[in-house]
Amino acid sequence: MRALVAVLAAATAVLGTAPAAMADDVRARQLTVHNGTFVDGYGREVVLRGFNVSGEVKLAENGFLPFASTADAQSSAQAMRQLTGANAVRFLVSWAGAEPTRGQLDQTYLAKLTDQMRAFLDAGIEVLPDYHQDLYSRYLFNTGSWYSGDGAPKWVVDLGHYPQENCGACVHWGQNVTQNGAVQDATSDFWHNANGVQDEFVSQATQTMQYLHDHLTADEFAGVAGMDPWNEPYAGRYDANQNSQTWEQNTLWPFFQRFRQAMDTAGWQDKPAFVEPSMFWNANISFERQTGGFLDTGAIGSRYVFNTHFYDELAQSGVLMPGKAGDGQYSTDFGTIRDRAQALGTTAIVTEFGHPLTGYTSDKTPTVDKAMYQALDSRLSGANWWSHPGQSGPVLSGTQWHWDVYSGQHHELMNDNPSKVQTIGDGWNGEDYSSVQGNQLRQDPRLLDRLYPAAVAGHTLAFTYEDRSRDGSQVLTWNSVPSSMPATSAIVGSGRYGVLVWQGSDLAAPTELHVPAGMNATVVSDVSSTRSGDQLLLAASPGLHYALVAEPSASPSDSQLAAARAELAQWAPSAATGTP
Repeated sequence: MRALVAVLAAATAVLGTAPAAMADDVRARQLTVHNGTFVDGYGREVVLRGFNVSGEVKLAENGFLPFASTADAQSSAQAMRQLTGANAVRFLVSWAGAEPTRGQLDQTYLAKLTDQMRAFLDAGIEVLPDYHQDLYSRYLFNTGSWYSGDGAPKWVVDLGHYPQENCGACVHWGQNVTQNGAVQDATSDFWHNANGVQDEFVSQATQTMQYLHDHLTADEFAGVAGMDPWNEPYAGRYDANQNSQTWEQNTLWPFFQRFRQAMDTAGWQDKPAFVEPSMFWNANISFERQTGGFLDTGAIGSRYVFNTHFYDELAQSGVLMPGKAGDGQYSTDFGTIRDRAQALGTTAIVTEFGHPLTGYTSDKTPTVDKAMYQALDSRLSGANWWSHPGQSGPVLSGTQWHWDVYSGQHHELMNDNPSKVQTIGDGWNGEDYSSVQGNQLRQDPRLLDRLYPAAVAGHTLAFTYEDRSRDGSQVLTWNSVPSSMPATSAIVGSGRYGVLVWQGSDLAAPTELHVPAGMNATVVSDVSSTRSGDQLLLAASPGLHYALVAEPSASPSDSQLAAARAELAQWAPSAATGTP
């Protein structure tokens, strides 16, 4: 996302002299929400792409921190940038780690957390801290349990005197949410502020945010995107005559407003709260999805971001979606995300998505993950993109679940039981989602290292990227250039390609696209461009603009480039008018 000084210097001959104000790059780091999109200090529309760091926070083995050391965090941040071009991470934070004793913050934990967060900020990556919880707390579960949780510290559970946990015949850890009485009771108590536990959570969160504000430099703090107050909220138990819609309005939304005030108190007043709807809004199998998503709040405005997750539970079932994902598989689901954000008067981000890398449905993973990235890029299928580009919609920001450098190498005592040492996968409830092991990718780099519009000097009208990722030996091509554009099709050939159409503005910073490593890109555009490292810089200027970024098998001739420009110039206005 950031137009670094070295990049701008390389672009000077093409784009003009870079303003002196960009020398410290702080304006490029300061994200706000404006007109339904993220914007930086130059007014450019920003897309955030990256990963969650990391499910390791759910485990006790490294003290509820993402990494065993700052050195591991630094090498991980560098690897993420080099391997995927990520410009953002959702950075997990543990209440149990921050406040192991009521009213006393663990200063050592906060110092290590800050250092590990700084590793990503120093690598030029935007950081979104996330107060993470699943099943409320690990301390609800007995040492012989099949499952575990994370989030609240032990003292919170001790106050509740909850019944012996039991999920009965559950076949997935998530069923504890609605079938484990201890989890239900404890979660409900939090939302009802029993024993003052919600008061205490907000108090420690205020202090933690104040600590981060005070211990990061101003430039570093500028790279903190905001705060995710509570991962995957759920009522635990609904009150009488309550459903997800009324619970969101009468219980969850007041909590988020309260947390918003805490952010202001801690010096985060210029950063949005990334608020999540009821957790059952995050999948494609829940009946509650129709009654969630903050339907009754009205416009929440630019101080909040609509922050949702998405998992294909039909695909994960192995039965309800017997085949693999295909072109446009999630266009409707992610279109709903766009529509809810627009109705709420803000922007959206999908801070968790993905599919298991091992297990009996992992044969679907290459297609499921490709379809999710496709739906982030555009609300259209590949088959419909070229004919109806004006319906493409905003490009969604997203952070894939997840990036765990210790994947498959854990040593976690499940629920503190030395007889149940977890080593495989994520080390937590049998999951295996990490895109890396160590600093090596476990998924196709064509899928993860993507072309995307990191910052647009103006307004994005349409975007697509055909990554040509693989499902085994099969090349997945879902978006072919139409035969009506033969010159463009000839340049694209069988290689990766992306197209951006935007309404430009005369801003003090260029449009930036991240270009995948090893992509020897040919650019066909109506504006001047330059390449520096993994950034393609396109000159900022008013008017309707287009850019095709492709990797042809052979360098195209001047006449071929001219023919492609003519085709794209004739086609591009359809993205502005919404007509084919």
